[in-house]
Amino acid sequence: MDFDDEEIMVFLFLCWHWLLLVSTMNGGIRDLNSALTGHEYTQELLHGSSTQCLEMMRMSRDAYVLLCNHFNQRNWLQSSRSITFQEKMAMFLIVIGHNERMRMVKRRFQHSTETIHRCFHEVLNAMMNFAREVIVPTSSNPFADASDRHRRLKQIFPGAIGALDGTLVHAVVPNDQQARYRGRGKGECFQNVLGICNFDMIFTFVWAGWEGIAHDSRVLKEVAFNPTSGFPFPPPDKYYLCDAAYINTRGFMAPYQNTRYWLADFRRQRALTKEEKFNHAHAQLRNVIERAYGVLKARFPILKQMAPYPFPIQRDIVIACFAIHNFIRKWNIHDQLFMEYDEETLFADSQDEETHSQFVHDMEWGSHSMEEMAILRDEIATQLMSNN
Repeated sequence: MDFDDEEIMVFLFLCWHWLLLVSTMNGGIRDLNSALTGHEYTQELLHGSSTQCLEMMRMSRDAYVLLCNHFNQRNWLQSSRSITFQEKMAMFLIVIGHNERMRMVKRRFQHSTETIHRCFHEVLNAMMNFAREVIVPTSSNPFADASDRHRRLKQIFPGAIGALDGTLVHAVVPNDQQARYRGRGKGECFQNVLGICNFDMIFTFVWAGWEGIAHDSRVLKEVAFNPTSGFPFPPPDKYYLCDAAYINTRGFMAPYQNTRYWLADFRRQRALTKEEKFNHAHAQLRNVIERAYGVLKARFPILKQMAPYPFPIQRDIVIACFAIHNFIRKWNIHDQLFMEYDEETLFADSQDEETHSQFVHDMEWGSHSMEEMAILRDEIATQLMSNN
C-alpha cells in the first residue's frame, strides 16, 4: 500500500504527540534514566567497593553504616514507603560532602527534586538532635594514647582542657546584609563560628551564625555571657588555650602580646626569650584546633562554598558538619583525614596573623581575673626558661 507525503507527515506527528504524552504521564522519565535506582545505588555503597563509599560519603563504609544505624535506633530517621533511611542519609552526605545541588542528587537517586529536598531537611532536622548528643564537654583523658611531644606539652600546661578559636565559613546572604558578613577584609561573605575542642580534636562546644565582620573577641563575649548559650566555662583551676585575639583572663590563657607566636615564626629561628618560649609551646598545643578545623573543612567542601539556602539552614548545616566530625572521632573509627592531620602542624597564613593581632579590650572579665592569669602565664614562662 502506498502512502502519500501528507499521510506520512500526519503519522509522524501522531507518533511524536504520543511519545510526548507518555513522557509527561511518567513524570518526565527521560530526565531520570539511570541504570540504578536510588535504593540500588545505596546498596552498592553499602556492599560495594569501600573506596566508592569513602569518595561519595566522605567517610568510611563502617562510619556510614554506624551513623545510619545510630539515627535509626534513636528513631530520628526512618524508612518511608519508597526510600530507606540509609538512602536519605546518603543523599544528605553527598550534598554536604560534595556541595552538590538538589538537581544533581535527583538524577543520581532517581527521585523528584521535591523528594530530595524533603529528605535533606528531614536528615538536617535529625542532625540537630544528634548535635546535642555529640557536641558536649568531655571528661575523658585524650592524652592516654598521645605522642610524647603532646604529653610533654600538656605537662607544661597542666590546667589546659582544650583550645578555643573562631573560624570563618562561607555564607550566602541578601544584598542588604552583605556588609556585615564581609569578614576580615575579604570580598566574600562569611559567618563566624566559635568552637572549642579538646586535645583529641573533638569539639566540645560550637556556636555558629555570627556575622563575618564580628571580631573573635566580641563573639566570645556575647556567647559566654548569653545565659541561653550553655557556654562551658572551665572549672576554677582550668583554662582554654586561645590566640592573641582573646584576653588573657581566668579560664582563657592567651599568648604574650607583641611577641612572636605563630608556628611559622619559629621555623627559621628558635625561641630566645621566656616570652617566646612560652608562646612557642602555647602555639604548639593550641594548634590542635587548627588541625580540627582542617579536618572539618577538608571533609565538607560546603563550608568553603555554601549553597544559597536560607541563612538559618546554612547555620544548621555547619552544626551538622561538626556533629558528624565528632561522631567519627568519638567512635574511634579509622579515618584517613584524621590520620593525616593527627600529627601534622598547620601554619596560619599571613592574613590570619594580621587579623589576630587586633587585640580587643572590651571584655568584661574583671581586672582581678586578668591579673591572676597573667601571674600564671609568667610562672609557666619562667619555668620553661629555667628548663632550657
